[in-house]
Order: sequence, then structure tokens, then C-alpha cells
Amino acid sequence: MYQNLIKPFLDFLAAFIGLLLLSPIFIIVTLLLFIANSGKPFFFQKRPGKDERIFSIIKFKTMNDATDKNGNLLPDEKRLTAVGKFVRKTSLDEVPQLINVLKGDMSLVGPRPLLPEYLPLYNDQQRKRHQVKPGITGWAQVNGRNALSWKGKFEKDVEYVYNQSFTLDLKILFLTLKKVVKSEGINQGGQATAEKFKGN
Repeated sequence: MYQNLIKPFLDFLAAFIGLLLLSPIFIIVTLLLFIANSGKPFFFQKRPGKDERIFSIIKFKTMNDATDKNGNLLPDEKRLTAVGKFVRKTSLDEVPQLINVLKGDMSLVGPRPLLPEYLPLYNDQQRKRHQVKPGITGWAQVNGRNALSWKGKFEKDVEYVYNQSFTLDLKILFLTLKKVVKSEGINQGGQATAEKFKGN
């Protein structure tokens, strides 16, 4: 009952209130990133959701599109703008995903939606992470975030699927706020983003 009725209602209500309260910050960050990223403040990317259904995730664009002399994108850490670094450090880049929650693509809490190219690489156990809606934050994020190994992330994701409850969701939201304040686990091994998953 919680997963199918109560949680979707609470997600919609919290996302709606969150967008209203954060609207001033949302507008300011949008304007700053519009300037820093040559008119492109948002980042859209296809991600698999519940039951592996593909949707477009919305995030603030923290990296520019700078390329080398051959036209190839520069490494992530070199494209991360000053504004983008602050936005990522404070986790403000996740705020636009509240729109995804309103649309029903995502939940506030659940396994993070990853890239579609990873789908063929999961084993049967790891694939169970798609039995619930993906979340803005999740059990893996409060237990290491990008500092956690892929194996560790997937274990935490599946552990959440098996133990999903109102109490656990509240605990994850509380721990997420704590992590955001401390800026813990944002990067992996000195990289601007987590290393790509290459399979088991």
C-alpha cells in the first residue's frame, strides 16, 4: 500500500512544495548557468526508470561543452565550471529533478537512475534495482554516494528494494540533508563524476 498509494502522493506533494520554496534559488541558479554555459542551463538525458522504462531526466548543467582541437569533449574535470562546481557541491544540480517527481518518472527516494547503456551489463540481482521508481536520493547515496564502488552501490540499491518503507525513506531523507551540508561523497577518486560502469 505504501509503495503504490501513499508514497506517490507524498512524492507529488513534497515535490510541489519543494519547487515553490526553492523557486528563488532555482531562478538564480538558472540565470548563472545560462551565462556560464552559453545559454544552456539545463541538462537532459535519457535514463531507465521503473521496469526499465526510459524517461528524460532534468538536471542543472554543471559542465560546459568545451572540446579539444579534434572536436572531442574535454575530460569532465576540465569542463566543470566555477558555478557548476558550487552547484554540484551543494547538490543544487538535483533540484530540477523535482519536476521528474511531479511527472511521476521518479520518486524522492529510490535507486539513482543510471545510463541506458548499463542495462545489458547488470546481473539478475542488480537488475532488481528497477523494480521501484528511481529517486533523487537513495540508500546508496547516504552510504557513500560517488565514493562507493559500483558493486557497493548496486548492493545498497537492491537492499532498498527489499526493505522499502516510510521509516526507511524518512531516514534516507534525513541522512541526505546531513550529507549535503557536509558535502560528503560527491566525487569518486578525485574525478568530477563517478567512473563509468563497465560490467561485472
